[in-house]
Amino acid sequence: MSGLFPAMPRLLIAASLLALLGACATTPEPRGPDTAERQAIKPEAEPPAPPERAIPEDALYPLLVAEFALRRQAYDVALEQYMTLAETLRDRGVSAHATHIAQYLQREPEALAAALLWVELEPGNLEANNTLATLLARDGRTPEALDHLAVIARGGKKANFPIVLNRFRQLDRAEQQQLVAGLESLSDEFPGSASLLLTRALAYDELEDNARALDTLAILFEQSPYQYQALLLEAKLLLEQEDEAPFARIESALEAEPDNNKLRLQYARLLTRSDIAAARGQFEILSARAPRDGDLLFSLALINHEAGDDLTAKAYLRQLLDLGQRTDEAHYYLGRIAEKDGQLQEAVESYMAVTEPDSPDFFSAKGRIGRILLDGGQPERARALFNDLRRDHPDADERLYALEAELLMSAGRASESMALLNRALSELPESTALRYSRSILGEKQGNLALMESDLRTILENDPNNATALNALGYSLANRTQRYQEAHDLIARALELEPEEPAILDSMGWVLYRLGRYDEALPYLERAYRAFPDPEVAAHLGEVLWVSGNAERAREVWRDALEKAPSHEILVSTIQRYDVSMLQSAP
Repeated sequence: MSGLFPAMPRLLIAASLLALLGACATTPEPRGPDTAERQAIKPEAEPPAPPERAIPEDALYPLLVAEFALRRQAYDVALEQYMTLAETLRDRGVSAHATHIAQYLQREPEALAAALLWVELEPGNLEANNTLATLLARDGRTPEALDHLAVIARGGKKANFPIVLNRFRQLDRAEQQQLVAGLESLSDEFPGSASLLLTRALAYDELEDNARALDTLAILFEQSPYQYQALLLEAKLLLEQEDEAPFARIESALEAEPDNNKLRLQYARLLTRSDIAAARGQFEILSARAPRDGDLLFSLALINHEAGDDLTAKAYLRQLLDLGQRTDEAHYYLGRIAEKDGQLQEAVESYMAVTEPDSPDFFSAKGRIGRILLDGGQPERARALFNDLRRDHPDADERLYALEAELLMSAGRASESMALLNRALSELPESTALRYSRSILGEKQGNLALMESDLRTILENDPNNATALNALGYSLANRTQRYQEAHDLIARALELEPEEPAILDSMGWVLYRLGRYDEALPYLERAYRAFPDPEVAAHLGEVLWVSGNAERAREVWRDALEKAPSHEILVSTIQRYDVSMLQSAP
């Protein structure tokens, strides 16, 4: 340091640096996503100044580098310096500064490390505990977060207890129970905490313990009769129980607070599940209060369309167009209504007016035009449409090729679909989506060599592509006798996605092909519970039948036929055995 400040005594250097740090503290700090969280917990009075202590000589230069980096907005450099200094100096101010910088940069691993040190050095600091609790919850370490929230509550501040439910479903059952036990223990300490009661109710709901959730909400309503989240949670729970009056408390709250538009909006959305007419009434109240609110107008259009009142729905959609709000969606639904009424030219014009590729309805609209043209015997116009779209939207060419190929296939033009996919892959040879589409079409056309070649090409580039592993394994199990190879491919897919119903179905099917019926059934039962698809039903019923459980097979097939009476695989499976099996056994 003597070379850098030859004439400046050490104490003067230290004083100058502290002045610099103080000046920096008064400089407006750039607001980041964490600023509001930091400001949520503030001490009522300024904390006592930290005791003065000598700054180690080897820390002066790094501190200066860090502070000048901040002034020059070289935040990465500043953060690196402060993270190192926080560990070496173990100073609460430096640790706090490092935490704030890391939060501003959204560097959560560094923020968490700095906050842990900050709380270690200053365990009673409420802001430090609040910051650490938030970071721990985001990291899935919710039981630890609860301990720091308790510190905040004991300090007389409002603790945001619901954050401990972040990633609750990813915890194992023992961790979930540990967290709930901690919440219950804190409720004994803070019986008047509405936040804590709400968190407990939400946790019970996650555990599907509706009775305890409702009991906890009842206690909360004694303290806060119109707590917003609690009202919505109670309505959800009562709807699940098919209660006769699930919205009674919400309706009382709206009578007491008729201008509570936030609650009324959620009430209206809940009503769409069970009472479209009542939902429409609530949305009309909201729209009358905000007549230029496009979201409300769009909701009213959809509700009226759902209720069969397309005349009113069109009026709301045209209002959106007049306001210039949600225009792509308005054009799309005007097209749907026109198509439903048989006004195909008008429908095409509306669908063509959906122009933004980022719109959620862009590809649906273009697909519906293509279907109208193909069904109307105009394949040349459909081809020209998609050629023009690919020219105008080159960034979307992959999806447009896939969409056109799918339309051609569904219109019974498989050879044209294959030719299109061949052309597409000549232009986009690295496209996994297009190669996968071609493999599926090849399998349907009986070209197993093409199917296998495309899927293996995908796997060469992405060995952990569970979809390709499963597709290849299932096709080999279904169309060849290479059962052990198929089993190995499906097993790899299942390791990658152990709860995926399609892969569970494939595993059950290949085990059946291998003659391992008892092992096959649990996989097929799990697949059918998660995804009651007619093809899965066909497989499950067949394995049940050959395993001697004819009555259960009949039950599965009968239920599936009610939903999909013309499903090719389901019907052919039943016919392969005996149609009369659908009659109940005597």
